[in-house]
Amino acid sequence: MSRRHDIEERLAGLADIGRIMRSMKNLSYMETRKLGRFMDAQRRVVASIEAAARDFLSHHPDLLEALAGAAADAPPCWLLIGAERGFCGDYNEAVLEALEERLSSTAGPVALVAVGSRLAAALEQDPRVVTVIPGATTAEEVGAVLARILDTLDGIATRRHALRLKVLHWDDASDRVRAVSLLPPFQDSAPGPPEHRSPPLLNLPPGAFLERLVDHTLLAALQALLYSALTAEHQHRLRHLEGALNRIDERTRALTLRRNLWRQEEITEEIELILLNRPAARH
Repeated sequence: MSRRHDIEERLAGLADIGRIMRSMKNLSYMETRKLGRFMDAQRRVVASIEAAARDFLSHHPDLLEALAGAAADAPPCWLLIGAERGFCGDYNEAVLEALEERLSSTAGPVALVAVGSRLAAALEQDPRVVTVIPGATTAEEVGAVLARILDTLDGIATRRHALRLKVLHWDDASDRVRAVSLLPPFQDSAPGPPEHRSPPLLNLPPGAFLERLVDHTLLAALQALLYSALTAEHQHRLRHLEGALNRIDERTRALTLRRNLWRQEEITEEIELILLNRPAARH
């Protein structure tokens, strides 16, 4: 009886864990659907800004060269976007592996800004970390995280008089860790020949306009990367929880079979006791 009781307690515990995990899985699923709508709009914003930048810089290529030259000697700053919560497999480990792979071939000082409490815990003893920022768990929290990142980057740029910013993040579309260079801007998509004969009409001097354009580009690009990383985190969590739930279901089936076997043995023992204690029939 006690053995069957122990199994029933374990089955009840597995059922409780399963209910919690299914709730977490449903929340992550709903969040990925919501983030998909945010990301579509944000990607269109980034594409519009980049198109405007190409048009502007095709008429002012000297400004782009000066911008790149000002940050050429600045130490690189890596923004690492990790997970805020657990149950997402090797999400953070893959970001750290990608970082070390890229830094193994470079020399000189480097600054790390870690986003996400789980990632920050893995970097707790790393002297290269200058700031730790709690990550977002829902799409609505991305704005607050973005504001803290921008404040941090502004402080680093002020101290160093220039900033070379690279971002390591999980990309939801390719399901892999990507490295993106954001500052100096527009390095990956240098403008070609002007598509229009006349330069765009501006209400600001070209240099001042470029400064504003860089700010808008950085804001939009970082927001898109945060959305992508958060989507990938929830996708990893969905897969991780699905695997855990499958293992719980397998364990539940095995324990249920054992419980039924124990119950059958108990019934058999009860029948035997009844037969043994039955008075002998009179002839």
